[in-house]
Amino acid sequence: MAIKVEHELHKRRLDRNVGLGLLLVAFVALVLGLTVVKVQTLDDPREMERFDHVARPALEDVARDESEEDAQ
Repeated sequence: MAIKVEHELHKRRLDRNVGLGLLLVAFVALVLGLTVVKVQTLDDPREMERFDHVARPALEDVARDESEEDAQ
C-alpha cells in the first residue's frame, strides 16, 4: 500500500531541485565553453603548460630556443 497523496511541500522541493539542477548544468556549460575557447585561441597547445606558474626547466629551454630563433 503506497501513499499516493503528494503534499505541496513535495512540489516546491521538486521545483527547487530542478532549478538547482538547471543552474548547475548552466555553470558546467559555461566552464566548458570557456575552456574550449581558451584552448582554441592557443597557437601551440604546448603553451597551455606554461600557464600553471611552475618553473619547469624543460619548458624554459624550449622558450629560450624559440626566442633565439625569432631573433635571428
